[in-house]
Amino acid sequence: MRSSGILLPVASLPSKYGIGSFSKEAYEFVDQLERAGQKIWQILPLGPTGYGDSPYQSFSTYAGNPYFINLETLIEEGLLTDEECDAFTYGTHPAYIDYDKVFDARNVLLRKAYERFVPDDNFGEFTRSNGYWLEDYALYMAIKDSRDGRSWTEWEEELRDRQPSAIQAIREELAFEIQYYRFKQYKFYTQWDKLKRYANNKGIQIIGDMPIYVAFDSSDAWANPLLFQFDEHNQPVAVAGCPPDYFAPKGQLWGNPLYSWEYHRETGYSWWVQRMQHSLRLYDVVRVDHFRGFDEYYSVPFGNETAEFGHWEKGPGLELFHALREKVENLSVIAEDLGFLTDSVLQLVKDTGYPGMKVLEFAFDDGADCLYLPHNFIQNSIVYTGTHDNDTLAGWIASMGEHTRNYTKAYLDLEDDDTEKMVWALIRLALGSVAERAVIPMQDYLCLGTEARINVPSTLGNNWKWRLQKEQFTDELADKIRSVSAVYGRL
Repeated sequence: MRSSGILLPVASLPSKYGIGSFSKEAYEFVDQLERAGQKIWQILPLGPTGYGDSPYQSFSTYAGNPYFINLETLIEEGLLTDEECDAFTYGTHPAYIDYDKVFDARNVLLRKAYERFVPDDNFGEFTRSNGYWLEDYALYMAIKDSRDGRSWTEWEEELRDRQPSAIQAIREELAFEIQYYRFKQYKFYTQWDKLKRYANNKGIQIIGDMPIYVAFDSSDAWANPLLFQFDEHNQPVAVAGCPPDYFAPKGQLWGNPLYSWEYHRETGYSWWVQRMQHSLRLYDVVRVDHFRGFDEYYSVPFGNETAEFGHWEKGPGLELFHALREKVENLSVIAEDLGFLTDSVLQLVKDTGYPGMKVLEFAFDDGADCLYLPHNFIQNSIVYTGTHDNDTLAGWIASMGEHTRNYTKAYLDLEDDDTEKMVWALIRLALGSVAERAVIPMQDYLCLGTEARINVPSTLGNNWKWRLQKEQFTDELADKIRSVSAVYGRL
């Protein structure tokens, strides 16, 4: 069934306290999606962020970001007061997140709420049913805080290697702090579950992201060393990255630990089954990031300062996805199959049956045979004007070279260079394509420029900051989106 939706990270929602959250503005956004006839809300990973504020480098593949906890709900529950929340400055520009100020305020306020919180049966049930990940995560973060934020490889050897006596002792020593992290996860999940139900009840599905790799500085890596290519001292043998290319002459050194696929195979991919089951609790559809890494992955020797001297190794291939299909109910996956794709990657996507991605900003440089041009689409795909890693359409149009601009205008049958006309023509091109689903970033519907870009890959400092303003998603815009979606059979 043809459908369409909007890409907007939770962090980019409007809200009173500096960053998007599960607040009334989130529910209002869902209401506007419904008015606009949209069936999809696509978001980015919901995990807690650290250095660089990237949702793709999280302290846990299971935990939720406490920044998204709605403070107004905590006020209603008597855990905080308006005065306490209003005492902080959350940033100076309503269109951009100031992560330093958000961190300082949330840490103080959530701790106050925790100190007033009285655990009940619902809290007890949550901690029991989520114990398979929650206990490791809460312990990891409590230890990390007590060691000035250092990663687990810099802890004392007995904690780094999880020696039972040391773990028992630290659990007792940090019991109050461990409970604090349980509390934050309880509030996150309670609020997210309610918002997701609200969206689902209006016929709106949530598409969420599952990064292929976990962060090295994470409870996942610390608590499960056998899952990864670690040596006898729990140090990585090799780490993830991308090879050199025109845009990155020395490659991209991501630094994530690589999986020990032999171990995963021996255990029937049980960790992946559990991870996917958990992801499908958070989301209705899971977009699996860097899908090509399941066919072949780029391995860089640990300690290298660049990715120049890595090499390709074989991934688990179709075997992993057979295991997921057998053991995960209601499995719904999108393969992020962007970038340079070999024949074996294309075959893997085809064999899984998962829809792949088509991005219009990649379509107009390579001529009529380009797979990202709509006349080459297949129905089992999902089309985007751009992703969170792309510039906005307006920003991309402004930076076009002459060849790309001329070909784009010819493809769209446009004669002038009016940016707004070209943006809407590209949106219509996506919605009118044969792709079963179409998702448009919110910034493109607003015709915003590069100032509204979410992320520039391989850079630090100015990413993940843009926020939607409450007055921008108007009823007039929602009605226009609904009208154009109806024209192309996506209601």
